Amino acid sequence: MATRNIGIDVKPPATECKDKKCPFHGSLVVRGQVMTGVVKSASMIRSAVVTREYKKYIKKYERRTSVLKKYHVHVPGCISVKPGDVVKIAECRKLAKTISYVVVEKVTT
Repeated sequence: MATRNIGIDVKPPATECKDKKCPFHGSLVVRGQVMTGVVKSASMIRSAVVTREYKKYIKKYERRTSVLKKYHVHVPGCISVKPGDVVKIAECRKLAKTISYVVVEKVTT
């Protein structure tokens, strides 16, 4: 089975999988936001929690504050992640009640 071009500049995974919800080997289409975050928990089956920290400006106090946002993401079978990994996630259709993102690349370990 060949690896599909998903339209994002990422390196395709070396291994293959039979996951229907994989953007590379299945039929899942990615669109919208592409972000980088750190894997906080990977204890769910084929799912993980990714956190992303960014600065937000508060107009009233004229200061910036750190905001930590959690995203529940689907992890395809061809990508393996563990807590502490930096990953690139992309928005896709709703896969579960809280999952709307999929891991497309493992940036660093």
